[in-house]
Amino acid sequence: MVDMPFALHDVVEMKKPHPCGENRWKIIRVGADIRIKCQGCGHSVMLPRREFRKKMKKVIEHAEQ
Repeated sequence: MVDMPFALHDVVEMKKPHPCGENRWKIIRVGADIRIKCQGCGHSVMLPRREFRKKMKKVIEHAEQ
């Protein structure tokens, strides 16, 4: 499996859309768990890093360093 680099404040696309219809999520916490925030409705979800990597499709926007 290729490890996709992601960082804090990156916007990512997940494999399945959120029930609100949006598929863009912003990474707001990185650690053992990853917290992402829906760009449509603002709902946040915390996922274990392993599960996040499995469900992430691609990085849409990289955060400015």
